[in-house]
Amino acid sequence: MDPNKKTLIVFSGDLDKALAAFIIANGAAAMGNEVTMFFTFWGLNIIRKPEKVKAKHSLLQAAFGRMMPRGADRLGLSKMNFAGLGPVMMKKVMKASNISTLEELIATAKEQGITMIACTTSMEVLGLSKEELLDGVEYAGVATYFDYADDANVNLLI
Repeated sequence: MDPNKKTLIVFSGDLDKALAAFIIANGAAAMGNEVTMFFTFWGLNIIRKPEKVKAKHSLLQAAFGRMMPRGADRLGLSKMNFAGLGPVMMKKVMKASNISTLEELIATAKEQGITMIACTTSMEVLGLSKEELLDGVEYAGVATYFDYADDANVNLLI
């Protein structure tokens, strides 16, 4: 086990949980830790490109794609979403407090060399293609996550 390795499983696609995941990951990386983030199921929406990408999907997969938020800026809150007003209020408070946006935190994570892995099994289930996810994301299954986790001294599920 390496005390300088951390992993996060990002399962939630909620804005508040995504913010927490990236704040923790960036903080660990800033302290010199090697950080790996494994995005699965709804967490994949965080690293989804905001624009529509043409990709071949089954009818059910296409339906999932239309129902899921497309990108970090369209995520709702886990609590107090208020039909979409909650994220607007949260972003306003964050801006007034000079706190980075989720998009800025994602960019910082890339700059710091945080490894971001999209779960290929979840991608298959939800009908997401590599072209629909942000550039720089890696693709792998759960066995790869466990390779990283086995060496890490902190493993978080968000």
